Amino acid sequence: MYAAQQRQSPPATGNTATGSTVTGGTAAGHRAGRRRRSAHRRVRPRRRGRSLLIGLLVAAGLLGSAAYLLEGGRSDASRGAPHPRSMHATPTPTPSPSASPSPSASRTGIEVPPKGSGTFVTARASGETVGSGSRPVRYVVEVETGLDISPSQAANEIAGILAAPRGWTHDPDNAFRLVGAGSPHDITIRIATPATADALCWAGIQQDTGGEYNCEVPGGVVVNLKRWVKGSPTFDGPIHDYRALIINHEMGHFLGHSHVTCGGTGQLAPVMMQQIKGLHGCVANAWPYDENGDFITGPPA
Repeated sequence: MYAAQQRQSPPATGNTATGSTVTGGTAAGHRAGRRRRSAHRRVRPRRRGRSLLIGLLVAAGLLGSAAYLLEGGRSDASRGAPHPRSMHATPTPTPSPSASPSPSASRTGIEVPPKGSGTFVTARASGETVGSGSRPVRYVVEVETGLDISPSQAANEIAGILAAPRGWTHDPDNAFRLVGAGSPHDITIRIATPATADALCWAGIQQDTGGEYNCEVPGGVVVNLKRWVKGSPTFDGPIHDYRALIINHEMGHFLGHSHVTCGGTGQLAPVMMQQIKGLHGCVANAWPYDENGDFITGPPA
């Protein structure tokens, strides 16, 4: 994780079915040795108090800008996204017309409520280790309660993504294992409503995800239900492929990879590129490696 300036986090929204809350998550260290990742009018002041007030407002604005530049964290909102909230803001979704789903990526009947319970159900599914790495990343999958998503089905879909030939297991150092509720694990993958995702991302990395984006936080990945169900306007493939992009991008952060940008017009977009913000000449792509087994990357973002 990038270091983030500490701020007061919003209050937790409730206890989960497995003892966790929307402001928490088990911290897991990244493995060493991995790759990165208008017109103005002149007016005469009427009172000294008014001048003092204006001075204070200007100072506050400068301090706020400096704080934003110092903020860190990794999320789809970390470049060109809404500014971080004030210290006492309550997390609420911020609809964005530009983030409306594309027709080809939204063919599901799953409802996306703007706000959920803040509690989670852990999938009881488990699986075999995939990949040849000597220290598998053990992960659990949680779904916010009350959603029209089966935790076990979501967990199995994620397991299939991580086991795919063009996925992160192509790197022989990587391995993953899906574990069930109550088992020791290194990372938690949560699917949450926009408001809950905002709260988790703010608590974890002090980043305002604006009701639109996913993020990687210490010890976990937060998947915005809106993206899981509706995809992205920049991605015209099947919804399962876009889900693969979500998981591969956020898991890539966990493995130590940082954001990159398009490597050249007509090339496949790297999974570590924030593709939801535009492809910049690249072709939408959900996988870390191409069909020849070559790692897809680009210049640092």
